[in-house]
Amino acid sequence: MLDPHRAPEKSDTAPHPGKPVVGRVSHKGQQTKQSIVEAALALSSQVGLEGISIGAVAEATGRSKSGVFAHFGSREELQISVIREYFRQFEQEVFYPAIREKRGLPRLMALFDHWMRVVANELQFGCIFISGAVDFDDRPGPVRDALAQSVEVWLGAVVRAVHQAKQEGHIHANADEHQVAFEIHGLILAVHYEARFLKKPGSIERALQAFKHIVQRYGTAQALSEFSAA
Repeated sequence: MLDPHRAPEKSDTAPHPGKPVVGRVSHKGQQTKQSIVEAALALSSQVGLEGISIGAVAEATGRSKSGVFAHFGSREELQISVIREYFRQFEQEVFYPAIREKRGLPRLMALFDHWMRVVANELQFGCIFISGAVDFDDRPGPVRDALAQSVEVWLGAVVRAVHQAKQEGHIHANADEHQVAFEIHGLILAVHYEARFLKKPGSIERALQAFKHIVQRYGTAQALSEFSAA
């Protein structure tokens, strides 16, 4: 299961003692597979997760269909790998920088700040979490499961950040952390709809202002005097 708190995994592609050739081949195979996944992720920004297929990725990478199929036994496996790679990059850009901040409101504010930076970069390409939800919301299966799991894990991390802020006395003890996280997530969805679909200028600035209002509404007086939502 995907876990935003997991430590970076050590490579499992190192040559096995006594079998250096097999190890090198395995490592090269992993590198090739990773390059295909990255190319498929880039392609998804143009055609969406639904548009990803063995043939489309083969054409985009200049490989044969059989060459791509050798690494991904099905279209679903390829799509799931794209979801996992997107989530991995999302962790690197949003979660890990924020986790270095002080526990509580500073960490929650950092989560939102880095999240908004990703949103700003994705406005012209779209977000797999959002576009994928439209494509697979009513289509049960492993791709939908992988996508939903990734979103649930991330939103769970936001809820935990709010809970920690309550523990630190930065947010009122009677605040519902799920409600706070829901409101924060709503800002992200609103930005995508207004800025990407409706092309309204100033959408990101309004979202930042709305986040300040959330912090002011739920934050304790002591925390608000110590920290700024700017």
